[in-house]
Amino acid sequence: MLSLKMHCLSGFNAIYFLDKGGILFEVATDPPGFAHDEPVASLGESLKLPSWLEPNRAQIEQILLPVTLPYIKKGDQS
Repeated sequence: MLSLKMHCLSGFNAIYFLDKGGILFEVATDPPGFAHDEPVASLGESLKLPSWLEPNRAQIEQILLPVTLPYIKKGDQS
């Protein structure tokens, strides 16, 4: 028997299911997409959390390792 769970997240909707062998699968939608609530130019510059995790933001930020994003010029695809 498969175990199904649906999540409506900020940037997409997803269905998760666990198969008999214990493998977790995720099937997610493309819309609305991550740019529905922030400009495309600033995607990835700050931590976005679902509303139910916002009360734990300080604790989550304390345990995350810093991420450095390389600067990529517009039109540079290398």
